[in-house]
Amino acid sequence: MTPTSLLRRLLYVILIHFTLSAAHAHPIPDIPVRGSFQTGGAATLSVEVNPRCFDADPTTATSLTKLLFSTINDARKAELLQKAEALVKRDLEFTLDPIGRIQPEFHFEFTGEGRRPIEGDDSVVIITGTWHTTIPAGITGWNIRSGTDNKVSVVFENAINNVPHPRVAVLFPGERSYTLDLTQLTGAAPSKPVAGNVPAEGGSGHLSSTIWSFGKQGFGHVFPEGLDHILFVLGLFLLGRAWRPLLLQISTFTLAHSVTLALATLGQFSAPANIVQPLIAATIAFVAIENIWQAQYTHRRLIIVFAFGLIHGMGFASALGDLTIPKESILAALGGFNLGVEGGQLAVIAGALLLTGWIRDTQNYRRWVAIPGSIAIGLTGVYWTVARLIH
Repeated sequence: MTPTSLLRRLLYVILIHFTLSAAHAHPIPDIPVRGSFQTGGAATLSVEVNPRCFDADPTTATSLTKLLFSTINDARKAELLQKAEALVKRDLEFTLDPIGRIQPEFHFEFTGEGRRPIEGDDSVVIITGTWHTTIPAGITGWNIRSGTDNKVSVVFENAINNVPHPRVAVLFPGERSYTLDLTQLTGAAPSKPVAGNVPAEGGSGHLSSTIWSFGKQGFGHVFPEGLDHILFVLGLFLLGRAWRPLLLQISTFTLAHSVTLALATLGQFSAPANIVQPLIAATIAFVAIENIWQAQYTHRRLIIVFAFGLIHGMGFASALGDLTIPKESILAALGGFNLGVEGGQLAVIAGALLLTGWIRDTQNYRRWVAIPGSIAIGLTGVYWTVARLIH
């Protein structure tokens, strides 16, 4: 089998894979875990589980909307609540120092995202578990761990005396959070530092930890889970591998999605997902189709990329929209998330260069890579657009 025929078959496989999986792709559902602690020991722990987490592939599962929720019977609702309870027990580990691991007695109920009311038919229904308790005297801190088999990331958020704690951690499977210091609330003596512990809270520790946590989340929302953003970046790549045009396009795309991501996260505007998601798919189709008819880069492309970047920024904002990020941590969270997104984009570009770098001739590259790849991406984008519009 010749290299060109092998590459052609590979492109067909990619086309089939993306066509079957991308139509129902959604932003990755995180599991927020929130602790609220009061002087004297009163505490409330809560966890939010999107029913999509029960699916074998949460990225392609359909959200449970208010309209769908109204059609299921009581037995099915009870089953979903039991699944949420089982998932929390299996995939989350809660620890109070120096007691060790504990098992919160959560009460699970259906709510909107972030405990917001379930209003419109398109509102997403979440299963929220809540545990009201009193932290015993002598407790020095608390932390959580995400199970190694967890399919999604876990977000660790806290508030002390109703003031959001500035440090927010995003945990990948198998990772443990920092330990939140509770000694001032329970009257316990501060615990002695142990080798390997996260640095003491405060100062630059908050900044670096938040940037790192959200950087990981931003990377994951592009590579490997962000199929729509992967396809768009590949669409930019396929027009040509010359480093200057590629750098200009990626930089313009970064600038544009950073603008709308920041504005949406700061609450300056919002756009419904049923509008944003089809638009994102349409941008993928447009860029890919343009690659077929436009053989060379022109600066007109930057205008298109900037406009489309604004739309993709709205999609990235959905990854942060459900998190109650403290005001003093918003800039660090945004910066870290953007850095992670750029890292994911660079990983996509690097992978594409590794796969196609052996084709030196420009005409062969366009014939065997750019055009077939753009056709595959374009068809996926069109199919995705239609599927999201009628979903």
